[in-house]
Formats: sequence, C-alpha cells, structure tokens
Amino acid sequence: MLWHRVQGQLQRHLRRRPYDATFSYCTTYNLSFGLQYTGHPTPQPYNATTDVAATTDVLIIGAGGAGLLAALRCHEHHLKPLLIEKTDKIGGATAYSGGTVWVPNNHLQKVEEDGDSTAKALQYLDSLIGDGVGPASSSERRKAYIENAPQMVSFLHRLGFRWRSSKGYPDYHPNLPGGREHGRSIEGNVFNLRQLGDWRQHINLSPTYPIPPLFAYEAGTVARAGASLGAFAALIRVLIRSVTHRVLGREPVTLGLSLVGQLLALNRKQNTTIWRNSPLESLLTSSDGSIVGAIVSQDGQKKVVLAKHGVLLCAGGFAKNQKMREEYQEGPIDTSWSSAPPSDTGDAIQAGIAVNAATALMDDAWWGPTMIDPVKGPYFALWDRARPFSICVDAAGQRFMNEAESYVDAVHHQYERHRNTKAIPAWMVVDSNFRQRYPLHTVLPSVSPKTAIESGFLFMGNTLNELAEQIGVDKAGLSRTVTRFNAMAKAGVDEDFGRGSTAYDRFFGDPKSLPNANLGPVERPPFYAVRIYPGDLGTKGGLLTDAHGRVLDRQHEPIHGLYASGNTTASVMGRSYAGAGATIGPALTFAYIAVD
Repeated sequence: MLWHRVQGQLQRHLRRRPYDATFSYCTTYNLSFGLQYTGHPTPQPYNATTDVAATTDVLIIGAGGAGLLAALRCHEHHLKPLLIEKTDKIGGATAYSGGTVWVPNNHLQKVEEDGDSTAKALQYLDSLIGDGVGPASSSERRKAYIENAPQMVSFLHRLGFRWRSSKGYPDYHPNLPGGREHGRSIEGNVFNLRQLGDWRQHINLSPTYPIPPLFAYEAGTVARAGASLGAFAALIRVLIRSVTHRVLGREPVTLGLSLVGQLLALNRKQNTTIWRNSPLESLLTSSDGSIVGAIVSQDGQKKVVLAKHGVLLCAGGFAKNQKMREEYQEGPIDTSWSSAPPSDTGDAIQAGIAVNAATALMDDAWWGPTMIDPVKGPYFALWDRARPFSICVDAAGQRFMNEAESYVDAVHHQYERHRNTKAIPAWMVVDSNFRQRYPLHTVLPSVSPKTAIESGFLFMGNTLNELAEQIGVDKAGLSRTVTRFNAMAKAGVDEDFGRGSTAYDRFFGDPKSLPNANLGPVERPPFYAVRIYPGDLGTKGGLLTDAHGRVLDRQHEPIHGLYASGNTTASVMGRSYAGAGATIGPALTFAYIAVD
C-alpha cells in the first residue's frame, strides 16, 4: 500500500501545501501537528516554525520485529526507510518472546508435504474467532493474513533468514475444524549474536538471558528433564548445541533473540538508518488530515521528520501503562504482572487516537497465568500448569478452568471467575510428586525450596488444611476439590474441564503419566502453592486497521498516510489465540502488507 497507493495521494496533497514537495533538509516551514498526551486526547494542533531534521520515504516507528521487517520490505521496493526506536535497544517485545511465528501453509510445510492449505487455515480462524469481534478481525483481514503470511516468510528466506519448523507444536485449539495437531508454527534457527558486531550491545536482551539455545518446541520437554530419560536426553542435546557453538567462538541464541538478531543483521546489510533513543512525540498532519511525518524527541530536542509515502506505527501496545490499563481493562490489573518490556507504554496508540484513529479490543491482552518472582519479576507460566499432580483453585478452593488450556483462555476464565469468587490471585497447588519431577519456575525438582519459601514465592504445608490456612483458601472447599480431582486423575478423564483432551494440552504434559499426560492425583505430602496472577505478553487492543494495514478513523475510513501493525493495532486474532506465534505472525505480516 505504501508503495503504490499513498505516493499519488501525498503528491496531490503536497501541491496544496506551502512548502516544497522535495522536503529539503533544514528548510523552515509552517507545520501543523497534534499533541500527544495520556487519556482520551482531543487533537490540539498548533503552528510552529521549525527545521526539518530529516526526510525519508517511509517513517517506521518502533524497531521491534515488525519495524525491522518493514524496513527490509522498503528496501525491496527501492524506498528509503527511517526506523526510529524509543529506547537504546533494538527488538522490543519480540526480543523477549519465544520467537515463534504462526504461518499456515508456509514453505517449510510444503517441503514436508504437510497438506495444509489457505482454506483449512481460514476454516480454523473462522471456527476459533467467530463473527462477534468486529472489524479488527474481519473476513478481509483474516484472508489478507493467511494469504500474505507465507509470502512474508518466503521473502525473508530469500534474503537469507534461516527458518526452522517448530516441530509438533500444535495449534492451540486443534480439535476445531481446520485445526492441526502438528501446528503451523515456525521459528528462527540458531543465530550468532556476534555477527552483529557493534550492534550486539544494542539488542534488547530479555531478563532471562542468557539461556541455552533451545527451540520453542523443545522448551516444554527440557523443563521436565528430571521426569524421564527422553526429556533428559533433550536437555543434553540442547547443552551439546550450546557448547559446540561457544567452542567455535559464537554467542548462540534462539527464540525471540534469533528472530530479532537475524532481522537486524539483514538490515545492517541494507544500511538501514536507525535512530535509537528517539521516542515519538506526535504525528504530523496536513490541513486535510493526512499524515506527513512525525515529531520525534532526540537529545532533548523535538525534531520534525517528514515522510513522503507514509508513517508506519509498530511500537507495541500499552502493557506497561498503568493509567491506560485501568481506563480500558477490567480490574484488578497491574503492570507488574506483565512480561512486556518497560517501554511498552502505548505512545503510538495515543498518537493515533490524537489524530482521530479508531480503536478496538482495548480491554483485551495476550494474557497468560503468571507467577511473580520477588527477585526476577513476572514469570509467564506456560507449561507448569499443564503438568500432572497439580491444580489451580480460587479462594473457595474450587477449580475454574482446564489448567492446561491456552494461556489467553486461562486468564479469560480467571477474570470471569473473579467477578463472583476471588480468583486474583488464584493458587496453583502441587504435591511432592510434582516437586520431585518438575520445576516450578526456578524451584528445581527435588532441590530444597527453602529460599523460595522464605521469599514468599512458595508456600508449603504438611497437609492440605495446613496449606489452605497459610494461603487463605477455604479448607473444606479445597479438600472437596482435591478428592474429586484425584478420582478423575486416576481414571484419566477430567469430567469437569476436559484437561488432557487435546494435543495442545498434552504437548506440555508428561507422556509418562498414564492414563492422561496432564492428570495426576494431588495426594503426596508435603503440599505446595504459588500465586497465579493474570499476566500477559502484551496488550492486543489498539488502533483499528484494514486488510491493507491502513489505520482507520472513527468513521472507519482510512487516515491517509498512516499505517500500523503489531500490538499497536487491534489484533486480527480477535479475543482468541490460534497457535504459537499468533502475535508475531500478524505483526510481521501486516507490516509486510502495509509496505507493499
């Protein structure tokens, strides 16, 4: 869209403006632009005489995965991009992530003769998302995503990006029509961060770095290395991989760091201009409302950057903006529960709102049950709750969900329960069979939990009643729940919530646990509990965009010159989560579409 549509519109507009369409550097113009501020901003344009600091073809706000991809696509179309980043670090939330990308019918599947298709993928999204989520997940946007995502992946492959299949990682709802037990996710191969040279220091390393170079599809297996020889062998393979690379003088990374590292390396080859420490102040508008650039803060000064073909916003959501979360989302809510980077404060969304952009899904997020480590902060509990010998309960001691279900669904159920019975925090209760086999965050199997207990992270009781008293959960309720759960666990069927009934549930379970990989009785003392909060990977509501990545105004008409992707936008996934990488997949794909 930026390439073959906006150019003509801007050229017609510029002929009406009181300045030269060549945007000469450091010429003084009378510019009108809107102020950005927190809350529900009403655009307040004012006139200022200022110098133009830079002119570019496409201005990209945010140097995460989507922004880096967009810059590469600009080069493909012989457009000059300028990529600006709020912080000193490159990578945004993508660098913190598992780095998987949900791409149906991708070229790796075709090599494997996998049998996926556009029709099957659309059937799956339609059955998963439904029709009631509004234009953010319109049929046109779903189709645009499914058709363009494989092209985006192949484009990066042609540039030299090294992909690999996330083997066996199921769709999150594989039993739905079109769903797949073997999934549709891919991820970056091992990348050597030292290839970045001086830019290595500017990568946004996650709080968990360094970790061994394991792939997303291996993580759940490696985390139960103490439970079986097969899982232990998986851990050994990862350690051998790590040692091999380091002996060769490399700094091997996988997951989100591989994705961001490879994208940054490709941008370095293209000599992409990246401004770090350059937060967006506001968008620059013309008299007819078109977006022609932005005001950027740099070194304490506000600088005007003009964009000949448009501005692309891909600067994340508002997971770390407490005021916005309280305004738009159900409580209780706290930014300290989010695993998003500290810089995820909604700047781009507020800038869009200030120029009359519509928003959608602002009450939702990429939720996930989260444990709060008093030292290391939030821990996104991806696989812990799927293990046998464990349950999650509310203050009444009752279960309220399939503990092994998709993390977004789990938190939706947590908030739903909390409206009537206190469930924030909820409690994950495990027995000593669990503790002997599996880690609970950093509390390793069979290792003394003394430090975790003293810090307040973990609670222990010699009986269920003793544990219930410590954590403030109804004793009789917990006792009844455990009695019923244990009977179902031994029979291998969760009659209440269906835990263990899908390939996704079982993916993070323990195949050694029979007859159900996700069920095991909670019966061996002592018993342990940890708080579960409604955390997230980021917000999933934001600016409303169409199938071309154009930002829509409150009348659902395109705002000329303004595009957006990623968590800055309302997600095409609606209130659902299709599979591993259903955040990053649309972020990259709609950035790709917007530039095209």
